Amino acid sequence: MAAKLLSLLLALMALGGGTLERYADEMSLGGNLFLVNRTYPVARDYVPRDLTAPKVQGGGEATMMRREAAEALEALFAAARDEAGYTLIAVSGYRSYGRQAAIHERKVKAVGKKAALRVSAPPGCSEHQLGLAMDLGCKGHTELTAAFGKTPEGAWVRDNCWRFGFIVRYQAEWEPVTGYADEPWHIRYVGREHAQRIHEMEIPLEYYVAQLREAQLTYLSEKE
Repeated sequence: MAAKLLSLLLALMALGGGTLERYADEMSLGGNLFLVNRTYPVARDYVPRDLTAPKVQGGGEATMMRREAAEALEALFAAARDEAGYTLIAVSGYRSYGRQAAIHERKVKAVGKKAALRVSAPPGCSEHQLGLAMDLGCKGHTELTAAFGKTPEGAWVRDNCWRFGFIVRYQAEWEPVTGYADEPWHIRYVGREHAQRIHEMEIPLEYYVAQLREAQLTYLSEKE
């Protein structure tokens, strides 16, 4: 992992100031790389701009996303159908702070606080509030369980979603970093350029964003 991160850092530093400045905007609230987790929560009143319902199976009020992400999801679903004959189903997209609070409270009551934190984000800590995340399913697998990852559809999503700007955000081997158990159904939009790097490096978003910030600091210190 250390070798991968060093390689990524060197590649990012070689991009130059203009690109790194653009990436800084993407890491700000409202950008495709904004990091939210239990360490970096988002404000209670944050509602993303330009929410829209993607034109996909399952699409509707419960599956709204930021427009750019929604259009990418439509392309992902179309490719799954046209290239592999798979029908994906959108299950859950944007959630408000209040909606996430209710979901998390139910999970805590069902399994206890410690277990709930492995599978459910507290309010303000969910990527769904950004309008950039979507939970996926397929016929017979819409309950958001690890079984989705064992389906042909889930395997196709894992191997191909990066082509459309998405990453499978929570993977079993990354739990010490992300804090969450394996969620093969949860994809997060970051844009094609970043999704390709993250896919090739096989690193969690936390590490990718940290490397971007380090590259920016190194660039700024060298300018002084």
